Amino acid sequence: MAQTFDVCIRGAGIAGRALALLLARERLSVALVAGPKPQAADVRAYALNASSRTLLQQLRCWPDEEHATAVTQMQVFGDLDGSVQFDAASQGVDALAWIVDVPALEQRLAEAVRYQPMVEVVSEPVDAPLTAVCEGRSSRTRSEFGVDFAITPYPQHALATRLRCELPHGQSARQWFSNEGILAFLPLDGAQGQEVGVVWSTAPEQAQAWQAADAQDFAEHLQAISQNALGSLSLSAARMCWPLQQAAADHWCGRMPGDAARSWVLVADAAHNIHPLAGQGLNLGLGDVQALARILQERAYWRSTADLRLLRRYERERKAALAPMGLAMDGLQQLFARPEVPVQMLRNLGMKGFERLGPVKHWVARQAMSH
Repeated sequence: MAQTFDVCIRGAGIAGRALALLLARERLSVALVAGPKPQAADVRAYALNASSRTLLQQLRCWPDEEHATAVTQMQVFGDLDGSVQFDAASQGVDALAWIVDVPALEQRLAEAVRYQPMVEVVSEPVDAPLTAVCEGRSSRTRSEFGVDFAITPYPQHALATRLRCELPHGQSARQWFSNEGILAFLPLDGAQGQEVGVVWSTAPEQAQAWQAADAQDFAEHLQAISQNALGSLSLSAARMCWPLQQAAADHWCGRMPGDAARSWVLVADAAHNIHPLAGQGLNLGLGDVQALARILQERAYWRSTADLRLLRRYERERKAALAPMGLAMDGLQQLFARPEVPVQMLRNLGMKGFERLGPVKHWVARQAMSH
């Protein structure tokens, strides 16, 4: 007799695997559709907040300290002399965030899926009352279902890599806003590490040119932008480049085409994208995962996982949670993209004022740590 499933999850990335494991804990039978493994090594690192960490710890998928570096300080530098600093001690917490190595996290999730009998990894989509689409921002399934994905492209590409530093990072995340874009150094390799993950959001032609540039020239250029904060730098990984965008699906759930008894729902990057300047993308995606799993768990026993009232509740809840973060990231990106000198002066003055506003600064830090 053919296996029957409660949920089919299309996409076996971090969000897809986490959702599969959460649903399996609620005794739902899950088919997880995994595509071919990418050929290139993944050099990305994610900044995860306390909520995401708690979720992954509950799933027993949190990486070890070497691959999940606690951030105890964050320093943000403007293009003139403005700056803002956050530290964990003043917030009464052990860490502001954790910088997690993507391959290490994916490996932990894959191992957990392998040992979860309620999850079956399949190569093609299967019939189930509910199909959860976790395929990322370029989701083919979303397009097949005719969902409008409104994209606002930014005049920037992200260039990601890793650097070996002369000086230890001191568990500090650093970010520089300059006329060459937004450069972030994320601490890796544990508390005493001397490696950082790099995300540089810059003009497309600049990103593409530096992706192909000589490794030493590239490292020296980043050393100059970062004001020699970590001493001499050397490239320690390949360089990845991709276009940046803000995007949102017009609706996140619906009936499967031609089948009123089955439904679909969008999760994480398949539903929404924001600018990476605050490192909140995966946190928001894992927030989707938690919300959907909780709503399905709390449903009455007689309700199917395909019940659109449940799925619309998830959509309303997550859209409301995402709106402030999306507006804030878009506003910051546009503010720092303006090259005019009066705008430069105004935003740096704003950073100085923000640095002196203790209660406001504390509130902003708390929002970032919890969303």
